[in-house]
Amino acid sequence: MVLGTVGLIVYFDTKLNRVDALSNYAGRVADSAGTTWLLVGSDSREGLSDAERAELSTGDSEGSRTDTIMLVHYGSGGKPMIISIPRDLYVDIPDNGAHKINAAFAIGGPQLLVQTIETNTGVRIDHYAEIGFGGFDKMVDAVGGIEMCLDAPINDPLAGIDLEAGCQTLNGREALGFVRTRAFANADLARVVNQRNFMAALMKKSTSFSTILNPFRLWPLVNGVVNSLTVDNGDHIWHLARLAWALRSDPITVTTPTAGPVVTDDGDSLDWGDNTTQFFKAIADGDPIPPELLQTG
Repeated sequence: MVLGTVGLIVYFDTKLNRVDALSNYAGRVADSAGTTWLLVGSDSREGLSDAERAELSTGDSEGSRTDTIMLVHYGSGGKPMIISIPRDLYVDIPDNGAHKINAAFAIGGPQLLVQTIETNTGVRIDHYAEIGFGGFDKMVDAVGGIEMCLDAPINDPLAGIDLEAGCQTLNGREALGFVRTRAFANADLARVVNQRNFMAALMKKSTSFSTILNPFRLWPLVNGVVNSLTVDNGDHIWHLARLAWALRSDPITVTTPTAGPVVTDDGDSLDWGDNTTQFFKAIADGDPIPPELLQTG
């Protein structure tokens, strides 16, 4: 049984999609406190059949774009943190001038996005994972769905969901729509809160004994992870397991503080402020985050 389990772990590890995301560059920031993951939400439909695209309401766009950027930080003394970086945050993109941060991925893929985040925040990225549509729904269904509590109903035909207010268990299709929808008054800012809350709930369910000790849940979950994630060349499935274990119990979930709205050459943006600098410096140094910088909404 032990050898079989080890063999399956190695097998699934070889099946992970990989990309060279964490390459060194001149002047790269030094190691910072704890462990930091960069998680990128991608709209890649790779691996989905036409029928699955229709069922999941993913649309037919080809290629891969990202407008969901999160950091997960743990191991520096405090509680683990899930940090949303707004896609409209206005930053300096190395060798490309100032733009909204999500432009870094469009211009230079994972490598440039990693470099942009590191040079602006001073936080070194240790691991990278890109989450696509393919396999996401199967991952959620494998653990028996995820319970989420909604303050208000959500009806978004573009995301393929019509959810009532209150607590309910979302299946894979509903969960995918839930983390994608922008059908809110404050659009992206509300969406990133939902994404953080959902991720925390998924990690907690994935590391529960009801999942770990049940091979009919565990192996479909691992298979869904393999199909939906692209990781850095140096990352392995045991690193993903460590990430899930770190987030199993009520992590702090926050949105990066900013100086507020600003009009730029890229349109309506969010300005980098002193509070943004202070926030990331505390993370890089492993210091407690000042309470006034913890924006949970």
